[in-house]
Amino acid sequence: MRAYDFAPLHRATVGFDRVADLMDRVMSTEVTNSTYPPYNIEKTGDDSYRISVAVAGFSEADLTVEQRENALVVSARKADEGEEKTYLHRGIATRAFEKRFHLADHVRVTSANHADGMLHIDLVREVPEALKPRQIQISKASDPKAIEA
Repeated sequence: MRAYDFAPLHRATVGFDRVADLMDRVMSTEVTNSTYPPYNIEKTGDDSYRISVAVAGFSEADLTVEQRENALVVSARKADEGEEKTYLHRGIATRAFEKRFHLADHVRVTSANHADGMLHIDLVREVPEALKPRQIQISKASDPKAIEA
């Protein structure tokens, strides 16, 4: 894995600290990220997304979905079944996991459902009205009210 130096980004930009920090975090944790459980991230609309996590062997009671600030945390812990089983082959992993997804500003979880061994989490980006582009009316320079305002 190559190490990247983001120092020039800090020297040449103002107010992009979070972007540089996010890039540093992604680059440092990319190697250590587990591929279990497998997941998909799908764009379902202009401002909507779906994360699908394969959670075969887990029930709704074993799963937890939490949104903490700009992070989505999906975790699972299988309850002890009490009886010992002897497996000849065990291909379905039901080990505990915690999967973190970093969310952009104004992205929130709208729903989560569990069906057929898949956990589907729907997200939407809702930009506040104050941050949306707005049309500015241009008035004539000879209009005294425009100058006063």
